[in-house]
Amino acid sequence: MPLQTVRTGVTLNYEVSGDGDPLLLVMGTSGSIPLWGELVPRLAERHRVIAFDNRGLGGSERGDGPISVASLAEDASALLDALEVPRAHAMGWSLGSAVVQELALTHPDQVASAVLCATWARSDGYQRALLSAFRLPYAVRDMETALAVSGLTFSPELLNRPDLEQQLAPLLPALPQNEEQMAVTVEQWDADLAHDTLDRLSGIEASTLVVAGEQDMLTPPRQARAVADAIPDARYELVTGPGSSHSLHLERPDDLLRIVTGFLDEHRTL
Repeated sequence: MPLQTVRTGVTLNYEVSGDGDPLLLVMGTSGSIPLWGELVPRLAERHRVIAFDNRGLGGSERGDGPISVASLAEDASALLDALEVPRAHAMGWSLGSAVVQELALTHPDQVASAVLCATWARSDGYQRALLSAFRLPYAVRDMETALAVSGLTFSPELLNRPDLEQQLAPLLPALPQNEEQMAVTVEQWDADLAHDTLDRLSGIEASTLVVAGEQDMLTPPRQARAVADAIPDARYELVTGPGSSHSLHLERPDDLLRIVTGFLDEHRTL
């Protein structure tokens, strides 16, 4: 995959696939490009998909300065500039959805539309407890426990499958591989905990789709609903039933793709 040094001073690992309207994908906490699963090639059937690793994870350098939702949004903006993409649809999952919120607020000219999956605007007490539980194993560099806790991002149906280990094995290379990347992940959890755009979301001008999973524990549907309610004319879609977890893109990719591509088709720029 190519590397690109951007104006924020960091070198990012990225890939571009497909043709059509540009679509920037922003990954969630602890993940790198392969954690998108089959979404990248399937979205690339209709769009020019730009996927990248957030700083310090996957093949991207850590660089200097703090990791926050705002700094990650600046990295995303800088990557679009470096790739000479003046305007793109932006789709974020979990932490990536917070980054897309910030990108749409601070660089509105770059965001043709926003797709927010597993999103929130301000943590409540319940969510802070879960985020803190996810953070702790990374803080003490205990990857085995980190992987065990990550089960909470999946549905009961998946976790009860007898072939669970085989199902999840292909995702392991997309997660932190060393202590440096685990330290970066702690910074990302801290960014999640600090994220608070609730009072600014009314300033988002881009057409916005919010997608939530009924079984999502980490970013519960009530939090996603609050985001949709705060953004003018945002569309809210709730996926229900088995597999409607935080990891909707891995467990219910067909349903997520149907919702997302339908929305993007309505907001084409090319």
